[in-house]
Amino acid sequence: MSEIVFVNGQFHPKEEAVISVFDRGFIFGDGVYEVVPVVGGAMVDKDYFLQRLERSLGELRIAWPCEPRELLATLGSLIGRNEISEGMVYVQITRGIADREFGFPKDSSPTLMAYAKEAAFLDSPEAREGIAVMSTPDLRWKRRDIKSVNLLGQVLAKQDAIERGGKEGWMVEDGYITEGVSSSAYIVKNGVIITRPLTNEILPGIRRRTLLELCAEESISLDQRLFTLEEAFAADEAFISSATTIVHPVVSIDNQQIADGKPGPITQKLRARYLERLHDEAKNA
Repeated sequence: MSEIVFVNGQFHPKEEAVISVFDRGFIFGDGVYEVVPVVGGAMVDKDYFLQRLERSLGELRIAWPCEPRELLATLGSLIGRNEISEGMVYVQITRGIADREFGFPKDSSPTLMAYAKEAAFLDSPEAREGIAVMSTPDLRWKRRDIKSVNLLGQVLAKQDAIERGGKEGWMVEDGYITEGVSSSAYIVKNGVIITRPLTNEILPGIRRRTLLELCAEESISLDQRLFTLEEAFAADEAFISSATTIVHPVVSIDNQQIADGKPGPITQKLRARYLERLHDEAKNA
């Protein structure tokens, strides 16, 4: 069966799904995107997904292409058409098609594109064994809080990490870790989780938001502050979170082993609790 893609109100086989070369997302990167996990054939973390999407669209002054609940219904249909049980849905909204001028066009309509992909992330070897991270310079623009399709800085950072043997990169600016290339970054020291506070310098991660809620529920101490690469080397644990990893332990950074080189107890506890929450949400969807 061919994969089905949704573009501007219609479902197409992926081979027939097209967007104009004059779309501002293609020419300027003038758009936003989201990734929504799928568990048991249902979207999870979907309320937080809609809230962050609304914020990103608002910051760029791009209109909703449809009502939020209509979007959820469309994505649910896309999951069903592609028979996705476990995986993700990718959603992209751009300012639309217009002549190439830097100012906002007055008469363009937003472009909406989405696709669904099967991917096993609930029980992955990387979640059990941990991953290697490489530090890399943060070369991005200053509005990282918007989930923009402008991802060239992240592409270069990810490739740098991969070429040096890392699964993920932790970006460094002014001596401090900002975040992962495609994830949020955390370290644990003396039972306290340390992660950078929300500003326009990092993305407000949905998984980050849920993990902070779980920390409160589990009475796990949390310190939202900047931390250095040297602190990360000396951490008791380290981990990342994202839509396609949920929580993955980090067992080495720049080829330096973190603690005993194994996933730590706080990381494992948070991952287990998060998966419970996702399964509960999927069952009640």
